[in-house]
Amino acid sequence: MTDPFALFDEWYAQARETEPHDSSAMTLATADARGRPAARMVLLKGHGPDGFLFYTNFEGRKAGELLDNPHAALLFHWKSLRRQIRIEGPVEPVDNATADAYFATRSRDSQLGAWASDQSRPLSDRQIFMDRFSDVSARFEGIPVPRPPHWSGFRVIPERIEFWQDREHRLHERRLFEHIGNGWREGLLYP
Repeated sequence: MTDPFALFDEWYAQARETEPHDSSAMTLATADARGRPAARMVLLKGHGPDGFLFYTNFEGRKAGELLDNPHAALLFHWKSLRRQIRIEGPVEPVDNATADAYFATRSRDSQLGAWASDQSRPLSDRQIFMDRFSDVSARFEGIPVPRPPHWSGFRVIPERIEFWQDREHRLHERRLFEHIGNGWREGLLYP
């Protein structure tokens, strides 16, 4: 049996070599408390057997949906490789130390943007946001930018991981790994 995380690492390494932009981009699908779905692109910022990490403003729509309904699906699509990986499972917020450590690696402008943005809320004029960014820049001038209290990350804990490889004549190869007990069961799906 194949280790799904070793296979993910192999495919992800190949994608980093062949995808010209954002090989870490993944679709994040959520549903609100009433089951209405939403999807958007986010960037993978860490992964391993304990889960797949991304970061966001916890006052935005996606975080609200994940806090109300802590389940998600991820989709990586690497067109240059003709591959995709689907991941499904429960979601949990990362701890403060993990969020702080990642926030410290972001560019200063990205850190400042996390303070200036009311993510996903209506914005009547872009200049309002740019003015807020300038105000925040002045506020933190000459000092490290701390992580805002409303900004953190989520970990998607995989229960299902599907590896899809395009094949000629739509005879695709689909390998499914399902988390069972303390291990993984591997199987195939019809294309």
